[in-house]
Amino acid sequence: MGSTDRNRSTDDIQRERAVEDALAKLDLAAKAALLAGADMWSLPANPDIGLGRLVMSDGPAGVRGESWSPDDPSIAVPSPTALAATWDLDLARRTGALLAQEARRKGAHVVLAPTVNLHRSPRGGRHFEAYSEDPLLTGEVGAALVRGVQEGGVATTPKHWVANDSETERYTVDVRVDERTLRELYLAPFEAIVRKARPWGLMAAYNQVNGVGMCENDRLNNGVLREEWGFDGVLVSDWTGARDTVRDALGGLDIAMPGPATVYGEHLVAAVRDGRVPEQAVDALARRVLLLAARVGLLEGAPAAVTAAPEPLDGEALAREVAARSFTLLRNDGVLPLDPGPGSVALIGASANQARIGGGGSAQVFPTRVVGLLEGLRSALPASTALGYAVGADPAVRLAPIAEPATAELLGAGDTLLGTAELPDGGVRWLGQLPGRIGFDELCAVRVRTELRPRTTGLHRLAVRGQGRFRLEAGGRPLFDGEVRYEGTDPAGAFLNPPEAVFELELLSTEPVRLTLRHDLPPDSGFAGFGLVSFALGHAEPAATADRLLDEAVALAAATDVAVVVVGTTEEVESEGVDRAGLALPGRQDELVRRVAAVNPRTVVVVNAGAPVLMPWREDVSAVLLTWFPGQEAGAALGEVLTGVREPGGRLPTTWPAEEGDCPVWEVQPVDGRLAYDEGLFTGYPAWQRRAGAAPAYWFGHGLGYTAWEYEGLDVRLCEADAAAGPYAARAEAVVRVRNTGARAGRETVQVYLAPDGSDRSRPDRRLAGFAVVEAGPGETAEARVELPLRAFQTWGEQGWELRPGGYTVEAARSAADLRLAAALTLPPQD
Repeated sequence: MGSTDRNRSTDDIQRERAVEDALAKLDLAAKAALLAGADMWSLPANPDIGLGRLVMSDGPAGVRGESWSPDDPSIAVPSPTALAATWDLDLARRTGALLAQEARRKGAHVVLAPTVNLHRSPRGGRHFEAYSEDPLLTGEVGAALVRGVQEGGVATTPKHWVANDSETERYTVDVRVDERTLRELYLAPFEAIVRKARPWGLMAAYNQVNGVGMCENDRLNNGVLREEWGFDGVLVSDWTGARDTVRDALGGLDIAMPGPATVYGEHLVAAVRDGRVPEQAVDALARRVLLLAARVGLLEGAPAAVTAAPEPLDGEALAREVAARSFTLLRNDGVLPLDPGPGSVALIGASANQARIGGGGSAQVFPTRVVGLLEGLRSALPASTALGYAVGADPAVRLAPIAEPATAELLGAGDTLLGTAELPDGGVRWLGQLPGRIGFDELCAVRVRTELRPRTTGLHRLAVRGQGRFRLEAGGRPLFDGEVRYEGTDPAGAFLNPPEAVFELELLSTEPVRLTLRHDLPPDSGFAGFGLVSFALGHAEPAATADRLLDEAVALAAATDVAVVVVGTTEEVESEGVDRAGLALPGRQDELVRRVAAVNPRTVVVVNAGAPVLMPWREDVSAVLLTWFPGQEAGAALGEVLTGVREPGGRLPTTWPAEEGDCPVWEVQPVDGRLAYDEGLFTGYPAWQRRAGAAPAYWFGHGLGYTAWEYEGLDVRLCEADAAAGPYAARAEAVVRVRNTGARAGRETVQVYLAPDGSDRSRPDRRLAGFAVVEAGPGETAEARVELPLRAFQTWGEQGWELRPGGYTVEAARSAADLRLAAALTLPPQD
């Protein structure tokens, strides 16, 4: 698999020679052409130098490829918060290998992942797509995933570089952050990934940092990233993030995406010719793009970094393993795992029937299949167990696309039929490319035809979801002919989360009804030079009142042995493009849990959310199981965990608050375009440790399994100091001995925190310094060896990174607040 250590340097030399030979053959216009998208997802080929077309794809929770269509499905893995909750670096690496396998299958050479921004505030709308509130955990998981992807011969682009930790005004917000905070928190995971995993790319964020946009930030891009850290990969803009030809080129932005409209190309050629940009700067950008092409095997004469694909992975099995291992058991009075043969189980909640497998936005993929929670639990329970289902409370605000096959007709001028596309439901989402390679400049309208086959008579609801002009007809009768307008300012928001208009249709029979929805595209339907079409025809059958749904669920719960209530967020709550207004569960879900728990003492609550939610009933139920956004194998994993086939292995990668008002960092709304990180280093659990009288619901690192562990010993030793080994070389090692005192085999996540002596209050009370996952059978002992890197003993000061010698306490723990063993350590001054 790939190049061996023996010939790696030879391959590097050959790649460098091939890159220089190719570069020497290019004139200025050809070099500039390498630096911008030819279309939505690719860089252009150049046959004259043996350069192939380079394709990029979104990829944090699966690899979509160039087509955002159910015709080209992908393995949908659990959300990044779920992967981080495993605290398992081998599993993260294997997940990366699966992403590489999916990328190769779809013809993609670059995966736009991982997202390694921090959970600064629980209100961050893209929280589910990032890993953790802790920079060390984020960096370790991110580095493992990068290794797995690139060992498969596919490039990664850790993102969004840097301080893109919320969504409000994300295109323009100016994040104001002091240098120490920037270095120790927000740059830290990127530095760890760059130094330890050597990614072949990075993605520059939309936002500014201290007044300078990240696509043009010479100090951070060229100074810190390249000169300090030795990054030799490409820096690609977030889509439409490149805005100024000269500043971007001088600021080290290698690739401006997408195309064909771009700040590079002819604009860059003109800037060189009139002396605003030296041609050597263009050479440097082009050289890095050619090196990327060489690494992924697209440059003739250059050996690819990986010459043979790894052994194939079973994607569905790995997705199921990640999901189960990520499930985090927050509370359990012994009800879980379920008895081998409970007589009856009630599964309650709208999410129990339609689980949310992923967060909204560019992280979405069309899954190869979805194992629903009802299906998964039915398969896991004995055939003798009666399984009932009730909606209870439906938090959805928008109607789902009509669940009927549909035909989309693509219309040109004068309603000329340009082509058709078959749809699995009433949703249309085309980005950068139309079916049949029809040009966006030809398309004037799209008409969707389908047939409603009602299951019941009564008042049905139909919805038009999208932006622009629509005409909706039912049985040839017009229901709507007018405009639906998007009120936001985020152009991606109109595509990812468009507005909705709802109409009622009274049906007196169950005979099929022809539906037609026409969408006339406005002249400016393109977004920054590329086209997009996004709209849907929604439908909902007549439904019982909210009160009746609650009453039915309570009655079912009262009549069963165990009640499993599934609650969660909706796509309006957790999605790219919008931050969260609050942390409460939407709709009447809290009321549902309280009422079920009141009639059934064995109530298990499953929380289907990618980010923290409030759980005011948490002490009143028997168990709380967090499933995050669990990917396409959601039901299979849940069935195995609830019945004890697998142990829930998750530990919280982020602290979960009990009340909104207790959150140390809440604000994500810029003031006059600026968002001040005035809290400095005190976000996440270090901030909670300083808050008098306010404790979270569950601390960072918390999680239960199905067995018990005794922490029996902690030994700490200093390691040989080696200045040349870098900041992530071990400076100390902790050896933690744990014993499984339960009746079944299990896994334990051993966390090691480092606490300074407390004399400097500018430093957090303790920080995660390392961790390890161990396994042991009943009565067996396991030993976790955890290296504490040099960087754990450093802080940023006026002279750069400064070693902080003196007294420390090394703490072995089950969470940031559940400290089991402690040992003193004295770090001598640097030689």
